[in-house]
Amino acid sequence: MKGSALPFPTSPENAIVAGEARITVIACDSRWLVVDKPSGMSIHNHPGSDLRSALLAAIRAGHLPAMGRDLTVLHAVHRIDRDTSGLVLLAADAGMLAHFGAQFAEKSVGKRYLAVVHGRLEVPSPGQEWIEWRWPLTEAAAGRKDPIGKGKRMPCATRCRVLRHTPHYSLIECEPLTGRMHQIRRHAKLAGHPVAGDRRYGSPASLNFLRRHHAFHRLALHAHSLAIRLPGEAESTTFQSAGLPDALRGLLDMDR
Repeated sequence: MKGSALPFPTSPENAIVAGEARITVIACDSRWLVVDKPSGMSIHNHPGSDLRSALLAAIRAGHLPAMGRDLTVLHAVHRIDRDTSGLVLLAADAGMLAHFGAQFAEKSVGKRYLAVVHGRLEVPSPGQEWIEWRWPLTEAAAGRKDPIGKGKRMPCATRCRVLRHTPHYSLIECEPLTGRMHQIRRHAKLAGHPVAGDRRYGSPASLNFLRRHHAFHRLALHAHSLAIRLPGEAESTTFQSAGLPDALRGLLDMDR
């Protein structure tokens, strides 16, 4: 991590606990923070139990001393799906929301994900590192029978590279170059390698197999890296999560 971000201890004892979920604070300033959201937690749709509610409660309890305990609102600068884990940037006031939001609107923010997908994903030619998926997608989300969606199709691009193979799965790093809803999940489905545990785009048979044989109950997609320009900085700062979540690592390790 570079720039003026203030690191926050990431040991289990210092994680923010919200019910059964643990939220790791990656970096924190008086006006913004970056956290690692657990899978299954919405960002803002469930007042009292969602990510913003949990963080506001922690701030008011003094667990994030860089932020004032009288803070009344947190703005999610961007979104990731409820079932996706990983980095989320939040702003403590309208000025910070505008500063960061403009960068998302300009598409100058760098985002990378880790995903476990079904099957053995191969690069098209020897020596090629990155694969590009360029199926056009509609704005609205679809489903497993029609991942492209109905309506006007717009250009989309996702690039990915393989990090690891197991007999039945591939661990990949993905970078969405455009921003359609469920873009990585829809492109992975169209490529014939749906994300493991995907209830919307994966098959019921694969979901049942993962639950019965691997006790795997989540979407295998994790927002791992976020590069954004902080206030007063000329260059972007890159924030990263601690790495592959335990559930995804366990799935790969068990697939022998």
